[in-house]
Amino acid sequence: MENRVVIVMLGPPGAGKGTQARMMSEKLKLPHISTGDMLREALKNETELGKKARTFMESGALVPDELVDEIVAERLAGEDCRGGAILDGYPRSIPQAQFLSALLEKDNTRIVTIGIEVGKQELIRRLSSRWTCPKCGKMFNANLDASVAGGKCDQCGTALVQRKDDTPEVIAERLEVYGRTTQPLVRYYQDQGTYTAIDGAREVDDIFKTIMTGIAG
Repeated sequence: MENRVVIVMLGPPGAGKGTQARMMSEKLKLPHISTGDMLREALKNETELGKKARTFMESGALVPDELVDEIVAERLAGEDCRGGAILDGYPRSIPQAQFLSALLEKDNTRIVTIGIEVGKQELIRRLSSRWTCPKCGKMFNANLDASVAGGKCDQCGTALVQRKDDTPEVIAERLEVYGRTTQPLVRYYQDQGTYTAIDGAREVDDIFKTIMTGIAG
């Protein structure tokens, strides 16, 4: 399809790629699709692929890469993806990246890969500042929300809690795992000439402007 583009978002937890993906989706009128969204939609619509995925998900097992690939292909064939899409959480491995490349080459769809890069200490600071209301689920950031200082949710008054995996020690381990699994993908897309590194330590609007310039290029 002429001028069709699929944007692959890469970035560690806390880099802000979800925020940027939502802004890009609104600006470019492209669907923002995460792996979780795709799986839930396939289950909801009771597709054949969704039924296959259900057997793994209900047993607590990971859905195999090959099945996720098929679900991605099915989703990208949707009417709302005629102009392209923004992928968040896929691909996660070199074989998945190769599958996506082969899939999109069939109709000359352009791939743009955006890697939001933020230093480890800044990521730890951001993630360890997250607090959650256990009752209504609202999220708070200690660096931005005055409610955290009071220790209570400004929506329902429940005492705020911090998730066990949002402690600095656990966050550091999560970032280590992410780095090991994602670096090969970064190198793959660099070799393909589609990777644009974005400094994610700046203001949200500045990051967005840089991303849009990279996509236009």
